[in-house]
Amino acid sequence: MRWDELFDDLEAQFGEAETADLAAEVTDRSRRELSLLRLVDRLRPVIGQPLVLRIVGAGVIEGELRAVGPDWLLLAEVGGREALVAAPAVLWIGGLAAQTAVPHGEGQVAARLDLAYALRGIVRDRSAVSLTLLDGATATGTLDRVGVDFVEMAEHAPGEPRRHDAVRAVRAYPLTSLAVVRRA
Repeated sequence: MRWDELFDDLEAQFGEAETADLAAEVTDRSRRELSLLRLVDRLRPVIGQPLVLRIVGAGVIEGELRAVGPDWLLLAEVGGREALVAAPAVLWIGGLAAQTAVPHGEGQVAARLDLAYALRGIVRDRSAVSLTLLDGATATGTLDRVGVDFVEMAEHAPGEPRRHDAVRAVRAYPLTSLAVVRRA
């Protein structure tokens, strides 16, 4: 065998090995990057798009994704009602696009705007709501306060304002028991 052929053969083998190493590294990096993705990173690019969600205790909800937080989604349902969905209650989501946001790219402030924060906005608004719990039970009333891990609601009939004589009960609900909160 001539030296030129030997070196050409060695160079080709080296090139093939280098290409295989690069492909393996790209695959490994891709897997690592995917392992950093959270559901919120998949949802941020589809704000303003229609989605279909299957929710524990609430069935299927369809609507336009309006906002997303670290543990909640806000949908404008078909018909105009808004639904604040607790992310742990979501069984599946249909309608996601191929895009993905940069993992943890929402910023430090947005990353702290959790379900309790969103519920405090509803408390300030004083609007009547309907709670759907993970077991499918519902309750209507006005949210009075939100703690670290619970929300307290003065229960009254839908359509009635929160008045002392209209309140049937005041109950605290662990945030982990919530599936969907809707304006009543």
